[in-house]
Amino acid sequence: MSSSHHNHNHHAVSGDRNLLIAVAVNMLLTVAQVIGGILSGSLSLIADALHNFSDAVSLGIAIFARKIAKRPPDAFKTFGYQRAELIAALINLTTLILIGLYLIYVATLRLMEPVEIEGWMVIIVAGIALIVDVITAVLTFTMSKDSLNIKAAFLHNVSDALSSVGVIVAGSLILVFDWIWVDAVITFMISGYILYMGFKELPKTIHILMDGTPEHLSIAEVINSLENIDGVCNVHHVHIRQLDEHTNALEAHIVTEGSPGKNEEIKTLIKSQLLKDYLIEHSTLELEYLNGDCCDQNNHTRCIS
Repeated sequence: MSSSHHNHNHHAVSGDRNLLIAVAVNMLLTVAQVIGGILSGSLSLIADALHNFSDAVSLGIAIFARKIAKRPPDAFKTFGYQRAELIAALINLTTLILIGLYLIYVATLRLMEPVEIEGWMVIIVAGIALIVDVITAVLTFTMSKDSLNIKAAFLHNVSDALSSVGVIVAGSLILVFDWIWVDAVITFMISGYILYMGFKELPKTIHILMDGTPEHLSIAEVINSLENIDGVCNVHHVHIRQLDEHTNALEAHIVTEGSPGKNEEIKTLIKSQLLKDYLIEHSTLELEYLNGDCCDQNNHTRCIS
């Protein structure tokens, strides 16, 4: 028990350390890209810098949210603080979408009034950014498997790497063909990808915060499964939601034909089946007694009087 707890704490501390390193590296990269973008006149480089800055901020918020989420339940938050990370994800994704929209606006202005761009500086700074993006993605990859918030940050870093490749391509085309307009086109592509990532992840976060039914579960299927348990006559007032990313919860009224002693056995069977078949760890069941003998699982007869 103590060994398992120690290992869990070790992984948590290691994960937080990786996040802090990723934040520091991305902040340094953002400064370098902004300076490089201003000196070279490259809008796509500044666009990539803004994307990296959003990643650094999102990782910083993720660290803060992870610390809050670890707090135990109290009188004010009886379910605990696990949803802090979902709130952080909502903030990060909303900010990401706003940045994407702003970049489209700026790129449109740049298309209307092109400026001279220093291609070599763009390529060098973007090359450094690509290396940093890959390192950051490696640091967050393992943690991204268990957290929607960290997964979003990981995907952002992958998209950053692709953005850096795009900026390198833009710089090369400017050097070879003097196509200064390609800088704005690459910016459009970067902003489009940012918006795609933001709008893809945002509905998942909102769905959980709105107590939505887990996407892989069907309430009708769960009800049918429970009504097939011996002694269960009817299941109604069913509510299924996610307390956080990893914990599903159910509330339901269960009509039975059994005695109080039999009902305890039925309750145990229900909880076991919910956990085994649907990964529902937390269930609140209100058992109601049937005042008749009309409960027939085979013919699905339900008599409630």
